[in-house]
Amino acid sequence: MYYLVKNLHVTCVVLSATGFLLRGAWMITRNPLLQHRLTRVLPHLIDSTLLLSAITLAVMIEQYPLSAGWVTAKVIGLLAYILLGTVALKRGRTPQRRVAAFVGAILVYVWIVSVAVTKDVAGYLA
Repeated sequence: MYYLVKNLHVTCVVLSATGFLLRGAWMITRNPLLQHRLTRVLPHLIDSTLLLSAITLAVMIEQYPLSAGWVTAKVIGLLAYILLGTVALKRGRTPQRRVAAFVGAILVYVWIVSVAVTKDVAGYLA
């Protein structure tokens, strides 16, 4: 069961990143597909599945935020990623702010993945 949930989680990680990169490109090019209903709904379904699988994995391996440093780091990184992603795709007042937030969100996302792979709070910064 663990490997099934882990594979679901990793698949959602890849789908979420791919979707974010595509929506970021559409934001930069001002593509009207960014406003399409599927573009607005599908990321929420993928990210909800990603979060549920993450919680399930944490319970399965008994590694929880505040007790496992690397899990706490991932949760903090997730919050930063969500805030930056919101600025990049919706709330940024200028194109420059949106692009800066987009790049920042990508860097945070890569760091979160590196923390998951290394089980080290520093991730690729170590």
